[in-house]
Amino acid sequence: MAPNTLRIPCISAFIVTFLVFVGPVLAGHGGEGVTLDTDENGLAIRGYDSVAYFTEGKATRGIDEHQYTWLDATWYFSSARNRALFVANPEKYAPQYGAFCALGVSVHQAVSVDPEAWTIVNGKLYLNYNLEYRDKWQQNKLQNIAKADAVWSEHKIPE
Repeated sequence: MAPNTLRIPCISAFIVTFLVFVGPVLAGHGGEGVTLDTDENGLAIRGYDSVAYFTEGKATRGIDEHQYTWLDATWYFSSARNRALFVANPEKYAPQYGAFCALGVSVHQAVSVDPEAWTIVNGKLYLNYNLEYRDKWQQNKLQNIAKADAVWSEHKIPE
C-alpha cells in the first residue's frame, strides 16, 4: 500500500471526529450555548469545587449539600461561602474551555480532565487531562492559552 493511501482514512477520521464530537462541544465560552465537560451524573469538574482553586489554592472536592446548577451542569462546592461566590459570578470561577483540557483545546481536541491537574493564570482557571499534560501545557502556557482561545472562539455560537 502506498504511504499516501494511509493518510486519507486518518484525515477523514479526524474530520468526522471533529465535526461530530468536538465541533458541537466547542460551541462557546461563557454564557448560553456552552457545552461543559461533565461526568455521567452531570457533575462539572467531577464534583470538585471550582472556587476552592482560587480561595484555598488546591483542588478540593465539593459536597452535594452545597450544589448549584449552571449551564445544565451540577456544580459542587465545599462550603456555602464558595457556593455563594460562584452564584454571584460563575464566569469568574468556572474553568476555561467548558472544563475541557486546556492543552487539548489548543490542538482542537475535547479531552476530559483530572481536577488535580490545574493552573490559574491571570485570574482564570485552566484544567488539564493529567499532571503530565499540565506540565507540558505550562512550558508554553501563554502560547497554549492563545491557541486555545482562538480555537474556542472560532466555535462560539453567536448570542
